Amino acid sequence: MDFEFTNINELYNRVKPALTTRKRELLRQKIDYIKEEDIWNFLREKKWINSIGLDLNTMVNDIFDLDVMDIENYMKSKMSETERKKYFGNDEII
Repeated sequence: MDFEFTNINELYNRVKPALTTRKRELLRQKIDYIKEEDIWNFLREKKWINSIGLDLNTMVNDIFDLDVMDIENYMKSKMSETERKKYFGNDEII
């Protein structure tokens, strides 16, 4: 059965159950900081970026076959791009 999507949001919603399941698998491995959106973004930026004619079955397989080290390295690189700020909290303790 072929599916056609009119926008990327429809496609995301279609694969969301697979993303949620993969996230739960990561949680069982004590990896709780990776979210569905992170998995999606990693695959879009790293695996699917140059794909032509990518089908739903392949996308779901990619989600489940995702190597933990690859997504962890991706998240580390994303964190290094994020600007960090000092937080001093409540000034009343000084």
